[in-house]
Amino acid sequence: MKPPDNRVLMLLENQAYPQDHRVRREALALARAGYRVSVVCPATRAQVRHEVVDGVRVYRFRSPAPANGFLGYLREYGYCTAMSFFFSLWIFWREGFDVVHVHNPPDTFAFIGAFFKLFGKRLVFDHHDLSPEMYRARFPNGSKIVYKALVLFERLACRLADHVIATNESYKEIEIERHNVPAERIIVVRNGVEVPRDRPMPPDSPDHGLRRKGKTIIAFLGVMGFQDGLDYLIRALRHLRYDLGRRDFYCVLMGGGDALASVTKLARELDLEKHVWFPGLVQGDRLVCYLSAADICVDPDPGCEYNDRSTMIKMMEYMAYAKPIVAFDLREHRVTAESAAIYVKPNDELAFARALAELMDDPAKRKAMGAFGRQRIETQLAWHYSIPNLLAVYRKVLPKSVVAEPQAVPQRNPVRTATVGSRQAGV
Repeated sequence: MKPPDNRVLMLLENQAYPQDHRVRREALALARAGYRVSVVCPATRAQVRHEVVDGVRVYRFRSPAPANGFLGYLREYGYCTAMSFFFSLWIFWREGFDVVHVHNPPDTFAFIGAFFKLFGKRLVFDHHDLSPEMYRARFPNGSKIVYKALVLFERLACRLADHVIATNESYKEIEIERHNVPAERIIVVRNGVEVPRDRPMPPDSPDHGLRRKGKTIIAFLGVMGFQDGLDYLIRALRHLRYDLGRRDFYCVLMGGGDALASVTKLARELDLEKHVWFPGLVQGDRLVCYLSAADICVDPDPGCEYNDRSTMIKMMEYMAYAKPIVAFDLREHRVTAESAAIYVKPNDELAFARALAELMDDPAKRKAMGAFGRQRIETQLAWHYSIPNLLAVYRKVLPKSVVAEPQAVPQRNPVRTATVGSRQAGV
């Protein structure tokens, strides 16, 4: 008997599974709808090579050494592409699959899907990141040849795919205008957060001393890469302390990444050690406590084409906890947060500090902005609003599959893990 056309192979590189929020949510949504989902990805040190996680089969290979510079990324992507291809061949032989669902970066994963198209399989390209723009953001003086090569790889990935998943309308524009992908082959599946079962903990919940500081608590949650603007935030905090004369704040910066050491050093050099704390990766109840204790949350991603077009999951994490936000004025920030944020001129650190001071002095405004953001998550931006579009993709690429219709009532799970991956995947 021919197996049902509902077997999905997902390829993931930039995080492990289930740590990658977007991939986990997509895989679970497909599994709950009746698809048989397998994921190939790198392993963390503590993870086993193969296991079943909430009905999703996970196959892991040894993680590459951390990338350092362009050649490091080239080595990492080449290694992960090769390992993913070998694992895909093994799964194809042992279990089979009907769709290869690739999550970039790297865009070279699409070549694996293209190979299996020779055997009648379908290819879905899940466009998490704009690789050419990300290269420019990380390497401002980088090679034009490399940039053009990345554009070419992105174009091939988009055109080889039977269907493209865009994470927002800005990415869809790129796919149509830069790569001439027909609009009917693209669907937007926005990132979203899982709505907490209960309201956030009250500010006086145990928080390891944050509230005992007796100050306005400012919080950052996310990746600390060199393109993520932590240096802008630290310099803005210096303006807040020494130019605006504010001593009544304490900033907790949760997460990790390539820039953590340099940002910590910058905070020391600017004499901010009494006003900032870097607790590292925060998860579980600690994350709930810290975000619940925050008065203001920040997104310091600087203005550039990559950030302007990207949806930052941390913005929605903040909104889910009913927190007002200060951020630079970027296109997708406004699409996501609307009135839940104060927007300042991109890369203007003094203006960022003044916006923080404004919110510090206006508790009523903070409360109103936070309530608006929380309502926006509950009524428009929670993950369950994206699931129907995801399932619509699979009804197109696997029209003969027999699976469940999307549920009308979403399952609500608490937000309890930090977003420290790519900004599209959760980050």
